[in-house]
Amino acid sequence: MKVTRLLLRAQHIGWITPFFKPSLHIPLLQSPLPRLCCGQGQRWIHCGSSVCKNKPDSADFRELFEHETEKKDKSLVTHDDLFAQAAKDAKTKANFNRVVDVFNKKDIRRRGHVEFIYAALRKMPEFGVERDIVVYNKLLDVFPKEVFVPQNFIQRMFNHYPRQQECGVQVLEQMENYGIMPNVETKVLLVQIFGEKSHPMRKYQRMMYWFPKFKNANPFPVPHELPQDPLDLARFSLTRIANDLDAEITVYQFPLTDITEAGEEITQPHIVGIQSLEQRSLLAKHNPNRPVFVEGPFPLWLRKTCVHYYLLRADPVPPEEKIEEEPDPELIGPEQSFFYPQRVELDLNRDLGDDDSFDVDDVEEGPVYAMCMAGQSDQATLARWICGLQETNPVLGQIPTVFRLESGTRELQTAADVHHSPEQNAEPGTEQEHIIEEETLRSQGMKQ
Repeated sequence: MKVTRLLLRAQHIGWITPFFKPSLHIPLLQSPLPRLCCGQGQRWIHCGSSVCKNKPDSADFRELFEHETEKKDKSLVTHDDLFAQAAKDAKTKANFNRVVDVFNKKDIRRRGHVEFIYAALRKMPEFGVERDIVVYNKLLDVFPKEVFVPQNFIQRMFNHYPRQQECGVQVLEQMENYGIMPNVETKVLLVQIFGEKSHPMRKYQRMMYWFPKFKNANPFPVPHELPQDPLDLARFSLTRIANDLDAEITVYQFPLTDITEAGEEITQPHIVGIQSLEQRSLLAKHNPNRPVFVEGPFPLWLRKTCVHYYLLRADPVPPEEKIEEEPDPELIGPEQSFFYPQRVELDLNRDLGDDDSFDVDDVEEGPVYAMCMAGQSDQATLARWICGLQETNPVLGQIPTVFRLESGTRELQTAADVHHSPEQNAEPGTEQEHIIEEETLRSQGMKQ
C-alpha cells in the first residue's frame, strides 16, 4: 500500500512521465490485465504484477521511499535543529520569533506542532524570552484553531484531544513558574483553540484568580534583573539581611585595579558594611575582656546569584554578667490607662489550655554587632573592615578580635563533593593535630 501511494503521488506531481515512454500508455490503458479493484480506466496502477516488472527505474522509487522514511524518523529532531541554526547568529527575541514564523508557514495543517511547542519551551531561557507574554501568545497561536474544540458533552467528558490539551497546560505552567500573568489575548487564543470547557481554559481561570492575590504578597521582593555593580549588589543584599530602616551602609573600600612600577597588577577588593544604632550601643556596652569574632562566609541566594557575607558577633553573655534593666517609672503608675496599658507582664507563649508537661529549651545566641560583604575572603581584607569600624566604634580598639573564617572556595559545595572530601580519609591523630594548629592560628590572629 505504501508503494502504491507513492506511485499515485508521483503520478499526480508529474514524475511518472520520465519513467514510461509515450508509446506505452495506450497498451497499458487498453490491456485486459486483471485489476485488483473495480474502478475507472485511469486506475491502471492497480493492475497485475506484470506492470510493476516492466518499470525501468524502480530503484529511483526505492530511494524516494527511503528518503520519506528517514524524513519521518527525524521529524522529532528537526525542531531543535531550527533553533540551533537560529542561535548561530544571536540568541535574541527576533530570531526566536523568526523560527516560529518559519514553522507556521511551513505547513498549513501545522503538523508536529506539539513537538515544536515543547522544543520552543525548552529553548526559551536560552533566547532570553522566558518572561515575555508576547512570545507565549505567539506559541499558543501555533495550535490549529477550532479543531480541538469539543462539540458535545461526551467529548468534554472523555478529555477531547488530551495530548494537545496537555501541551497547552504546559505552556501555562511555564508562564506560572516565571510569574507571567496571562492577558486578554491569551484568553481569546485558548477559547479559539480548546473552547470554553477545557483543561487549558480551567488552568487560565485559576491563574487569573490566584495571581493577583499573591503578586504583592512578598514584602521584600527580589527584582528579576539584579544589579551588575558589586557595590550596588552588596548594598541590596545587606539591606535585605538587616531589615532595619535605621541601619547605615558604609563603603569602606572601593574596588580598584592598579599597576605598579614593576609591572605587577594590584587588585583592591570592595568592602561594604552595615551597622545600626542599636548595634553600636550594644557594642559600646561589650566587656573588653571578652573577644569578638569575625565569622563567615555565609551564603545568600538572590534568585540564581549566590553572594557571601560576614558577621561580627560575640558569645552569649553569661548569666552572672547580665544586667536587668529597670522599667521606666513613667510607664508604670497611676497615670497609665487601664484600657490601653503601655506595659503588660504576661506570658503570651502559653495559654490556660496548654500542656505544661514538657519544656522547650531556647538556644540563646550571641549578639551580632555588624555585617559586611567583601570582594575577597582573606583575613587581610576583613582586617581593613575592622579598622574602618573602629572610627565609629572606638571600643573595638580595646576588644580582642578573633577571625573564624572557613577555608576553601566561596562557592557552595554539592553533596557529592562533601562525600568525596579528602578530610574523611585522614587519620584520627592527624585530625587532632589539625585542630591544635587551628587553635594556635586563632590565638595568633587575636588583636588587642
